[in-house]
Amino acid sequence: MMARASKEASAALRFLPKLVVPEGRLAGKRLRLASYQKDFVRGAFAKGVEAGCLSIGRGNAKTALSAGIALGHLMGEIAPQPKREILFAARNRDQAKTAFGFLLGFIEGLPEDEQKQFTIRRGSKLEVETSENGGGLARVIAADGKSILGGAPTLAILDERAAWEREKGDALENAILSGLGKRDGRALIISTSAPDDANTFSRWLDEPPPGTYVQEHRPDAGLPPDDLASLLVANPGAAEGIGPSAEWLTAQARRAIARGGSALSSFRNLNRNERVASDNRSVLLTVDEWLACEVAPDDLPPRDGPVVLGVDLGGSRSMSAAALYWAETGRLECVGAFPCNPGLADRGQADGVSHRYVEMSDRGELVTMGDTTVPVGRFLASVVERLNGQAPAAIAGDRFRHAEFLEALRDAGLERVPFIWRGFGWKDGSEDIERTRRAVFEGQVRTVPSLLLRSAFADAITLVDPAGNHKLAAGRSTGRVDPVAATVVAVAQGQRMKRAPAISGGRMAWA
Repeated sequence: MMARASKEASAALRFLPKLVVPEGRLAGKRLRLASYQKDFVRGAFAKGVEAGCLSIGRGNAKTALSAGIALGHLMGEIAPQPKREILFAARNRDQAKTAFGFLLGFIEGLPEDEQKQFTIRRGSKLEVETSENGGGLARVIAADGKSILGGAPTLAILDERAAWEREKGDALENAILSGLGKRDGRALIISTSAPDDANTFSRWLDEPPPGTYVQEHRPDAGLPPDDLASLLVANPGAAEGIGPSAEWLTAQARRAIARGGSALSSFRNLNRNERVASDNRSVLLTVDEWLACEVAPDDLPPRDGPVVLGVDLGGSRSMSAAALYWAETGRLECVGAFPCNPGLADRGQADGVSHRYVEMSDRGELVTMGDTTVPVGRFLASVVERLNGQAPAAIAGDRFRHAEFLEALRDAGLERVPFIWRGFGWKDGSEDIERTRRAVFEGQVRTVPSLLLRSAFADAITLVDPAGNHKLAAGRSTGRVDPVAATVVAVAQGQRMKRAPAISGGRMAWA
């Protein structure tokens, strides 16, 4: 049974249906709240809640809902107190004007005698002021925390929080939240999903501080873009006549699938509300391109033919990783390793991925060994044990770790295996990246669903020089792309060996 609505929530639920929809196909009709909107109002205005977070697909009236709540606060209908102050905060002024425009639209739908109480300013400052019920002021601010120091808002709306610049956005958020405490104010933090787990908005959803209500409409990862059931999870308004219809969403999904690339990534992020970077101009592989490599365990190709071992060694803070690739069948296996100190839970918090490392360990994709550094020889020996007696045909790794590799190979008993020294710069890196991409596109890479590889590919980008050469890099400072680096050198070397011309035996002739 749903908890009883608080006094403020009840006031909001009574006030909002009095408003008239200002635009869209329902323009001119009374605002009818959908069930998910009522849930958010009840949750965000529950007793003890200081911040309400809403993550939902684009076009589901989240900004309109917050603007209606803002008008109720401005008029003193919700949480009445004298000299009320409402903030519309956004990444920039243009973005904040969208919410401000909804506020003005709702005001224009009020009876004329009620409209007269408002003073609207559209100059250098976007403001709406009223003197009724103790007075109130609603204003727009952009991501500059200095602009509100000293303010004491009673309601703050942080619109499209995931799109804010990290440093300026965090500064603005901190300034707003510190001001809210002066008058028992409340924050509404709304947005579509951020591109990754490290984004501040993602942290609000994954690790909400005390006094936070979270409502996230995000489908499970790895589903087809045109899967209707998951589309409706991200777009609950479609079933209640709000925002895009189910037919439109399905058609857009199929169009995005046909176009691929950034169009598909953008659809996943904005319309499916998935944590996917919508700009993929420099990604190694898009989410969908990598997911196409995953197969069910029963469909994984056999371990036939020679196997290549790709290795990327990390330091005390970095992950070490090894990839096993059978080029003849396309089978790929990957494992990562961290030192035992600090623990996986602490590393996950520091890297902004919450409990993901612990989950990887539970799935057998990530191991811990050593104290503050991974013992490389022991790690390589444990990887070779996974081969059940098959010897690697070649080992590929970073040539700049030459001495460390030689010692590790001796410790692991692999000194007789041919070692292929590769660089991760423009020269070797560009060739290996292109060979890996080609193998993926041609269906020559197959692996079981791996959280380790999914996370690594989500963080992996490529830097491009003026000549168009690519080299691997991490998309964020705490991103762990070591499994990708190991995979790239293993797959590239496997493809080189597979495509190498066969050496025919010489012929002998009598003179």
